[in-house]
Amino acid sequence: MSQVDIHNDNGLKLTGGQLFDPERGLVANPGLLIRNGRIDEIGASVQEAEAGSEMNADGHVIAPGFIDLCCNLREPGNGQKGNIASETRAAAHGGFTTVCASPETSPVIDSGAVTNLILDGAASRGAVRVLPIGAITRGLEGELLSDMAGLSAAGCVAVGNGSRGVRNARILRRCMAYAQTFGLTVMFSPENSALAADGYAHDGQVATRLGLLGIPEVAETAAVMEMLLLAEETGVRLHLSQLSCARSVDMLAEARQRGVNVTADVAMHQLAFTEEALSGFDSRFHVRPPLRSESDRQALVAGVRAGILDAIVSQHQPHDSAAKQAPLPATEPGLSSIESVLSLGLELVDRGELELSGLLAALTTGPARVLGRHFALQKEALADLCVFDPRSRWLPSSQTLVSAGLHAPVMDRSLPGVVKLTLVEGREAWRASEVVL
Repeated sequence: MSQVDIHNDNGLKLTGGQLFDPERGLVANPGLLIRNGRIDEIGASVQEAEAGSEMNADGHVIAPGFIDLCCNLREPGNGQKGNIASETRAAAHGGFTTVCASPETSPVIDSGAVTNLILDGAASRGAVRVLPIGAITRGLEGELLSDMAGLSAAGCVAVGNGSRGVRNARILRRCMAYAQTFGLTVMFSPENSALAADGYAHDGQVATRLGLLGIPEVAETAAVMEMLLLAEETGVRLHLSQLSCARSVDMLAEARQRGVNVTADVAMHQLAFTEEALSGFDSRFHVRPPLRSESDRQALVAGVRAGILDAIVSQHQPHDSAAKQAPLPATEPGLSSIESVLSLGLELVDRGELELSGLLAALTTGPARVLGRHFALQKEALADLCVFDPRSRWLPSSQTLVSAGLHAPVMDRSLPGVVKLTLVEGREAWRASEVVL
C-alpha cells in the first residue's frame, strides 16, 4: 500500500466515540489500540496504554472499513476518466477500505496478465485494498467462456459480466456450471437486453411526460428469474448486482426460501433517488439500471432493512465532463458516487428509513459475507477502519471531491457525515482537512 504511516512503533490509540459491532450494533468505545497494522487491544486497559499518537473520537463512529462490491477504477484505460490512484483515494475519502474492481476495463479483466496489472498498480499507487472481479466471458462479449480457473489463481475474487448482459441462456448456463466447478461466485447485473433495447430511463410517468425511451421493469425481473432458475439448477453461488425493482426483491426472497444460494446488492443512488431526478434532463442521473418509481425505492430500502439485500454498493462510474454534456440519450450512464455513499445513507437514517447500525452492516459485514470474508473490529484483526462524524457536514464540489469524475449525485448541497480518518492495515488512506460547509 502507498499510504503514509500515521503512527510510530508505539501505535495509535482511539478513545471515546462509538464502535460498530456486528453482533451488538453501536456500543461505547472502551478504547482501541492499533499496532503494526493490526488491532492490538480493545478494552478499558487501552486507556492506560502508551501510544505514539492518540485520537479522541468523542461524537464519532468507529466502524470497520466499508467494502464496495462494484467500483469502476478506470484502469487499465485511457486515463481521462480516472485511474487507480485517484479513484482509490476517492474511496478512502468515502470511508471504504476495500473495493471490488469491475471487469469493465480496457482491456477487460479476462486474463491473468490484466489481473496482475491491476493488482500491481493497486500495490504501488492504491490508497485502499483492490479485489478484481474477472470477466465471465472473453472480452465481456457473452460468447466464449473466460479462463475462470486462471483468473481465480491470479487473484480475482469472483467473476461477472459487469453491466453487460449474456444474451444466450445456454451460454449463461454454461458459465454458471463452469464457475460452480471451481467454487467461484458469479456476479451478474440482471438485464434482458432485448427488453431494455435502446432505453435509458425508467418506463414510467417521467419518461412518458418527457418523451424519453424507457426500460421496463420486466427487463430486469425476467433476467432475475432466469438467473435464479439456472443458479438453482447448477448450484453456483449467485450474486445479483444492483437490483432496482420491488419485484426483484420479492423474487430474491422467494428463491432463498427454496434454498437457492443467492445474495444481492443495491446501489445507494437507487435508495436515495427516483425517476423524478431526470425531470430536468439532468444527465448525471442517466444510470443503468435506471432510477425507478418511489414504490420501487421504498421496496429496496425495506429489502436492506430486512437483510434481503445483503449489501449497498457505490456502482461508482467516473466520467470525464464530455461524457455527461451531450443531450441525455447520448450521454454515458453512471454516477461518480463513492464519496457520497455514507452521506446519502445518513440522510436515510435521519429520515427514519434506515437504522444507523443497518446502514453500517450493509456497508461492512454484508459485503464481507458475499465475498466469503470476515472483517470486524476485534483483537488481532487487520486495522481496516474508518472514523466518521455523523453530525458534521460537508459540501461536495469540484474543490472537495477527490475522484476524477465530478458528476456526483449531490453537488453544492450540504451533506451529513464527514469521514475524519480511514486506515487500511493501520496506515492512513484518508485524513480529513478543514471541511467546506
